[in-house]
Amino acid sequence: MDKTKGSVKEKSGALDQNINRFREQIASLKTFIMGGSAAQSSIEEFDLIVEELIVEVLGSSSSMLEAYEYAQLGEAGGLVNFSDEAQEGAGLDNEREALRQRQRVLESCVADLEARRAQTSTGRHPQTQSGPTVNEFMSRAIRSVSHDATLREAGESLQKWKVGSLLVEGGDDFIGSITETELSREVVANGVDPATTTVKTCMREPLLTIESSEPVVTAVQLMKEKATRHLCVTESGKIIGLISVSDILRYYSGVA
Repeated sequence: MDKTKGSVKEKSGALDQNINRFREQIASLKTFIMGGSAAQSSIEEFDLIVEELIVEVLGSSSSMLEAYEYAQLGEAGGLVNFSDEAQEGAGLDNEREALRQRQRVLESCVADLEARRAQTSTGRHPQTQSGPTVNEFMSRAIRSVSHDATLREAGESLQKWKVGSLLVEGGDDFIGSITETELSREVVANGVDPATTTVKTCMREPLLTIESSEPVVTAVQLMKEKATRHLCVTESGKIIGLISVSDILRYYSGVA
């Protein structure tokens, strides 16, 4: 028997087994979802089993482990350590929503393993992460304001477009960003005059970006690491849209 073929078959068999283990956990989780409120001790025990499974199969440094920990919170705001900013989607903060978010992470684990299995069968080196990408959940609407605009004008633009952040234009390029929180800090906390103070004095720079082909869980990691709720999405280095915490919530909630 060809040793190479035997090795591929063994790897595929191991991946099949692990895929089934995750699917069994998804099936168990659905009983909690269908039953609504579950006994606290039961769901805590379930979480421990799942976390151990993720560590065993995907490794303790896997982004899926961190994503599962955040899913247990059931809050989009829990994705980033930004306690002084109002949480987006707080109305969805309930036990059943947290269960659904757990399910989304487990489904991502299955997608990751299935991608590895497909790559193993074709002889390609498996990717470290897979699952839904930023491109699938980003917003392609780019709202911006000139760096010479006043803070009042920026605030009016945020209200007009009903968004939480704006890119800042400087010449032909985007040079930074400004959010509702930064406006509040400058105007309220520091007592500046919004009618005369310009955006460039309090914008955030440089821009934080992520490639559209990156997994959604990578966006989660970057938001947490940089303490931000918004990322610019790029394609070959060019900004093509934005992804925010509210977009991330759509992913973990399974909302198309």
